[in-house]
Amino acid sequence: MERKHPEPLSGMVVPRFGEVATFMRLPVERDPKKLDIALVGVPWDGGTTNRPGARHGPREIRNMSTLMRRVHHVSLVAPYELCRVGDHGDAPVNPIDLADSLRRIEAFFAKLHDAGAAPLSAGGDHLVTLPILRAIGRERPLGLVHFDAHSDTSDSYFGGEKYTHGTPFRRAVEEGLVDPKRTIQIGIRGSVYSADEKEWAQGAGIRIVHIEEFFHLGPDRVMAMAHETVGDGPVYVSFDVDGLDPVYAPGTGTPEIGGFSTAEAQRMIRALDGLDLIGGDVVEVAPPFDPSGNTALVGATMMFEILCVLAPAAHRRKNRMRRL
Repeated sequence: MERKHPEPLSGMVVPRFGEVATFMRLPVERDPKKLDIALVGVPWDGGTTNRPGARHGPREIRNMSTLMRRVHHVSLVAPYELCRVGDHGDAPVNPIDLADSLRRIEAFFAKLHDAGAAPLSAGGDHLVTLPILRAIGRERPLGLVHFDAHSDTSDSYFGGEKYTHGTPFRRAVEEGLVDPKRTIQIGIRGSVYSADEKEWAQGAGIRIVHIEEFFHLGPDRVMAMAHETVGDGPVYVSFDVDGLDPVYAPGTGTPEIGGFSTAEAQRMIRALDGLDLIGGDVVEVAPPFDPSGNTALVGATMMFEILCVLAPAAHRRKNRMRRL
């Protein structure tokens, strides 16, 4: 008999301000073989180049995720009916050793991947995406839908440091984890260090949608472009909250004015439905810069939005495997 899917603790039974905070009020499940989707915290910001604080993101996102309910109000997707979803705890990190943290995070997500669980993670700074991609993209390069104010494809910082939150996707392309021709970056903006800063990414084939183009085309046409770019293969989605205008998410390390809104972000994530999503993350929530808690609420809501398109994709894959 198939194991009953874990269910969130209902706010109709225990008030949402009660009990221990977990992602989406789900049970903690440490065995990845019992999960189709693992919700994971990565409390590490050792790749941050300016304002630290994203290491505190997972804890506050967990707290705010208690405000999420069971069913998406637009799509009516009930992710916990489609998939076994649980809070898988936090990836192990070393706050004083960057290289060791990358190894630890990769090993943690490799176990998840080997068990067949799709990861949905809360960072942490954007460098945490690199070891996740090393764990789940080692068999074949993945497509990538990347929401951000920054391309994060710089080569190095500070005279040669290759691993920062401004370099993860350059490393991912170089290591064959991400297919640049199946990659789209949405919301890119802000002043740059040099006029040719994005030449490497564009030369590699990455489709960069600057915020000006986003506002010209609108979210629906941009997401149609995203579907065309990533195609039918496996896709990872990475959502940096600084892609949002800082009026919506001030609690982040590198805010850039002039971004898209939370409503536009929700609309775009919902448009990911139908893609072969194999995982995702929400990163760069830095609670110390937003005492209101609103940025953590944004992070939790975007995680739920991603979950509601990831769960149907994981359900389709599970059914395909059963037929083989």
